[in-house]
Amino acid sequence: MSITIALPHRSVVDRSTEFDASLLEAARAMNKDALVRIFDLYSPALYNYVFRLCNDAVRADQIVGDVFAKILDQFSAGNGPTTNLRSYLYEVAYHLIVDESRHSYREAPFEVVESMSYDRYAASVSMENQILIKTILLAIRTNLTEDQRHVIILRFLEGFSLQQTAAIIGKEANHVKVIQSRAVAKLREVLDCKEVQ
Repeated sequence: MSITIALPHRSVVDRSTEFDASLLEAARAMNKDALVRIFDLYSPALYNYVFRLCNDAVRADQIVGDVFAKILDQFSAGNGPTTNLRSYLYEVAYHLIVDESRHSYREAPFEVVESMSYDRYAASVSMENQILIKTILLAIRTNLTEDQRHVIILRFLEGFSLQQTAAIIGKEANHVKVIQSRAVAKLREVLDCKEVQ
């Protein structure tokens, strides 16, 4: 039996391919309004991404703050991205999460099930689909490797392309495709077992 479900779209950032180059250029020139606009556009989605991985509101807030501190440092030094700011911000967040988990010697839990609220989707998502979504998210948390979790979150929850995901996690696109395929296969295997029970 094949199960297909669409997760609710939660990103605040417009996913269109158009990018406001003038906003980025103004930010690179340290224009306060442009910097505030970038923070307003990207911080909620970045926070959700980080929180999904660490399930700690304080840590997530600190990491997002560090992401924007790093980009300010880059801009003030005349560096930083010239295109695709969104991918750049996620890449910085990804590396901060990985660095923190390496240096803290503690596991970074992935408590997606508890962090996502379906209250506002209750009318459009049946109880059966809500249970299925929770089962999928639990499987992501407990059955996937760290790389697989990152790829699944970036590709399917955040909506990044294969190439953007590869750039964010610093791997070749073909390698990301393999990670994604293995993750999807593992999720199918887990869901098939749950269905039989």
